[in-house]
Amino acid sequence: MNPDISRLLDEWDYTGPDKLIVRKFKGEDGRTRIQMRVDLGILQMEWSNRPDGQRPHGKASLLDHFLDKLEQQKADKGPDAQLNLSHEDCVSLQTESLQYYYRRICMFELESYHEACRDAEHNLQIMEIVRTHAENDDDRLSLEQYRPFVIMHRTRARSLIATDSGDIDQALRHIEEGIEEIETFFRSYDRDDLVKESQELKVLRDMAEEIRKQQPRSEEDQLRAELTEAVENEEFERAAEIRDELKKFDLP
Repeated sequence: MNPDISRLLDEWDYTGPDKLIVRKFKGEDGRTRIQMRVDLGILQMEWSNRPDGQRPHGKASLLDHFLDKLEQQKADKGPDAQLNLSHEDCVSLQTESLQYYYRRICMFELESYHEACRDAEHNLQIMEIVRTHAENDDDRLSLEQYRPFVIMHRTRARSLIATDSGDIDQALRHIEEGIEEIETFFRSYDRDDLVKESQELKVLRDMAEEIRKQQPRSEEDQLRAELTEAVENEEFERAAEIRDELKKFDLP
């Protein structure tokens, strides 16, 4: 087998860091995979389970291995059993979370929002098990700092799923819940200042504003918009008619 991938790189140009270059394809074995073009080559990932296709300890992911191990500890020692994740365990979990991050951003680019949400959930579970069971506080903090970002990604994915199905109200509810979760996280670390400065919160608030524009206007809102337009165009007779129509809403 010739290991040279020059032909593949020549056929798929790298156009720079401004846009993510991603494609979805079926391998020779029939399995769906993702490829991401980067400046030095191509990253290839599995569509499901662990992105690198490995099965740590025979499980679909390293997270699954530790979750199973935790359940066994609870079965043996009771519901308060601890897992005691070593520094090496936490580094391995963080490495896995990076794989899921790369695949997640590819899923957004492919508009595969269910899968993006799935991978965000995976990383939040990694953060949770490390926060609860890591032996070292530094290992906890090394992952916790990314929690707002991953919550934002999960919220975006949930909201886009709802938007695609036409449920604008649900999309906005997902964003409200995500904003509240991130704000609660910052306050749990006594960082109220980050509630105003957070880029994750800005992304979600901007997204909510864009989604609201897609909401169908009520009859009242439509009339008020028409009234404003009529006044600006000095169509005073039409403005008077609209004001009469607005009276049925008992508005001044």
